[in-house]
Amino acid sequence: MDKPSPPHVGKLSSPDVRKLSPPHVINIADLRRLAQRRLPKLVFDYLDGGAEAEVTLRENCLAFEDVTFRPRQAVVVRELNLRTKILAEELAFPGLLAPIGYSRMIHPEGELAAARAAGEFGTTFILSTISGHKLEKVKAVSSGPLWYQLYLVGGQAAAEAAIARIKAAGYTGLVITVDTAVAGMRERDPRNGMKQLLGGSLLTKLPYVSQVLSHPGWLFAHWRDGGMPKLENIVVPGKGPMPLIDVSAALADSAVEWKDFAWIRKAWTGPLIVKGVLTGDDARRSIDEGASAVVVSNHGGRQLDGVSATMRALPEVVAAVGKQAEVLMDGGIRRGADLVKALCLGARGVLIGRAYGYGLGAAGYPGVVRAMTILREDVERTMRLLGCSSIDQLDSSFVNVPGAWGNPRQEFTKHPAL
Repeated sequence: MDKPSPPHVGKLSSPDVRKLSPPHVINIADLRRLAQRRLPKLVFDYLDGGAEAEVTLRENCLAFEDVTFRPRQAVVVRELNLRTKILAEELAFPGLLAPIGYSRMIHPEGELAAARAAGEFGTTFILSTISGHKLEKVKAVSSGPLWYQLYLVGGQAAAEAAIARIKAAGYTGLVITVDTAVAGMRERDPRNGMKQLLGGSLLTKLPYVSQVLSHPGWLFAHWRDGGMPKLENIVVPGKGPMPLIDVSAALADSAVEWKDFAWIRKAWTGPLIVKGVLTGDDARRSIDEGASAVVVSNHGGRQLDGVSATMRALPEVVAAVGKQAEVLMDGGIRRGADLVKALCLGARGVLIGRAYGYGLGAAGYPGVVRAMTILREDVERTMRLLGCSSIDQLDSSFVNVPGAWGNPRQEFTKHPAL
């Protein structure tokens, strides 16, 4: 049976599609500018912004500048292999699409567009609990592997129901995010009225209406889509899908503790991925709790401001994990060269978030495809210029790393919860 296509996917007019091609769009920054023009300010800033002074948000990107390449010259790469294996799944590209909450608010196609694009590029899409399309529908449009990022919004019963649904639908990985004890102070959101847009009364929305009215294309698309969607994958027993709420409210009662892994592992016996690890200690604790992989992540600089850039934290986590689990990295990817540098420092794969989010905000599915095309072409060009023919051959010999990065701690303190 043919898989149904997402609504409106690929139906941009020819002029709109041309706007996604050179010379209009040649890098991710160009897609960011398009998204900024199309989206109301409060929606764009939700996607673009970080916590507090946004120090970590900036450092996630700047850290890549501290790592320089050591190419093998006079080497012509005639056949290039970008394939890799992550948690026993063969991928054609080592860039996984990260979970982005409220994707359907960014564009009505939301998670459907991202999942379909990921499948077409032969990689994994990770669906957020805070999503507007049903997980079964997301599975139906994707030809690639799918993981589910579980937040405990709605309590244990709602989480267990979601786990049962992803098992039945054929999702192959469960991602537990551990860096959301509370929501970070994303200062752009309260200034712009994000809470009022998602959960306020008509009266409290009025001061922010002009932001929406000034972007009629976005407004019409969401009107045609039925308005603000419910959180279709958080089904509270006896109450149905949870209404759309702001991120602070969503995370207020859903913090994960290490003790929760006991019941999570009973409900889910497949690969478990722990996201939000920044130290060797937490990486090893994750493995003790049954993790098959850890994601070095600071939530894209959206939680605790002032923590390490993920690229800088990566060597310590890789050293701590060894061969006990796979290590992925998330944060700051804007070019294919960034992705290659992370692989050189030991990441098995890299999560891509804002880079495809800008494409989604700019044009829906075609925008996500354009973002992924840019990154894949960047990776291919970088690999050829490095003189490296296969992802599997990348290692630290291809990069120069600042001295402080090259000496990750080999001994790790006992975790305070142990």
